[in-house]
Amino acid sequence: MLHAPLLPTLFRLATPNVMGLFAMTIVIGYDGYILGRVGADALAGIALVFPLSMLMLQMSAGGIGGATTAAVARALGAGRSDDASRLAQQALLIAALLALLFMAMMLGGGHAIFAAMGGHGAALDAALAYSNALFAGAAVIWFTNVLAAVVRGAGNMLLPSVLLLATALLHLGLSPLLVFGWGPVKGIGVAGAAVSTLTVNALSALVMVAWLLRRDGAVHLRRTPWRPRWPLWREILRVGLPASLSPVISNASIAVATGFVGHYGTAALAGYGVAARLEYILVPIAFGFGTALTAMVATNMGAGQATRAVRVAWTGGAVVALITGAIGVATAIAPGLWMNLFTQDLAVLAVGGSYLNIVGGAYGFFGLGLALFFASQGAGRMFWPLVGSMGRLLILVLGGWLCVHVFQAPAGALFALVALSLIVYGSTLAIAIRMGSWTR
Repeated sequence: MLHAPLLPTLFRLATPNVMGLFAMTIVIGYDGYILGRVGADALAGIALVFPLSMLMLQMSAGGIGGATTAAVARALGAGRSDDASRLAQQALLIAALLALLFMAMMLGGGHAIFAAMGGHGAALDAALAYSNALFAGAAVIWFTNVLAAVVRGAGNMLLPSVLLLATALLHLGLSPLLVFGWGPVKGIGVAGAAVSTLTVNALSALVMVAWLLRRDGAVHLRRTPWRPRWPLWREILRVGLPASLSPVISNASIAVATGFVGHYGTAALAGYGVAARLEYILVPIAFGFGTALTAMVATNMGAGQATRAVRVAWTGGAVVALITGAIGVATAIAPGLWMNLFTQDLAVLAVGGSYLNIVGGAYGFFGLGLALFFASQGAGRMFWPLVGSMGRLLILVLGGWLCVHVFQAPAGALFALVALSLIVYGSTLAIAIRMGSWTR
């Protein structure tokens, strides 16, 4: 962490996470493939739900989860195993509270939210079917991701990654079974994909609970009595809330863009939903390296090696930007490589292809911004990541409103704004770090 060559250390720490999160990437694409077989209305409906479901995932795994990993690791590094166990308990209590908030918001207001985003008719029905099933089990998603964060904080990067791989394989069989049915099992349509997601996550959570109940474990969930401990809440939320706010803004950006695209019709919404799904596959790639970046930057900042911490950030940012940029350029040149996996509807393919032609070239900046977000979390400097996210949102809100309501511009103009927003996001973080925001 403190002295070894940066790139080999980064890859050694990131490899288990990337392998596990590659499984998540497969699941994201696979669900789109399965629901694409249901029809364009199903794809459009899932496009409405996707920003909100990914918001929950990013807050639980990256925001509160990242803060939990850091807090548990700091306590163990200082030899305070009882505090580490208490922090794990408090993180799960926080997860329960936030899961209830998500469930109440989406079960009570899902119809109004999706209608405001442009959903109507069969697309709105599909969105509600999937959303109601998923968010009724919000606690499962929150507990699974926070438990994984605790396990990583205890020094075990392998177990959460293995579980991601195993549950992904199970989902590949269970999801189409629940969507379409087979033999005596009756399919339940779009909601089946959500039920499958909850089922495999619940199994993963049970395995991690068993691991955290080992008597010889560094972190034990029953080592101390369960009760709220407000100073420990503050320790987690001090980093977790700002870190969670950034994906809130980012997913609000996706939701805003989705709402504006909805004005161009159901085919446009479906095409955009399929194409933009690729961006959510870039997030797990960044997260895999990001967890390693958080740990490496935090360790070096804590040791007073700010210069090395900045070098860690640039190294990780360059790696992630190269990977996501290569994916973006490939799909910009040949959007059919992605779009043809999900649909053969010519109208949907045309819109999605246009989106990737325009936005794919900006994915390198998106990856850079995501990597530097995780590095900033390790440095405890969350101001500029929030500024970058807010800049992205403002570009889409103001520019999208002008495109749709003032100039009645074609969808391509809106897609160009999306590309600009990604460039601004990544560039803002890079410029801030280059100007010394971590060392002031």
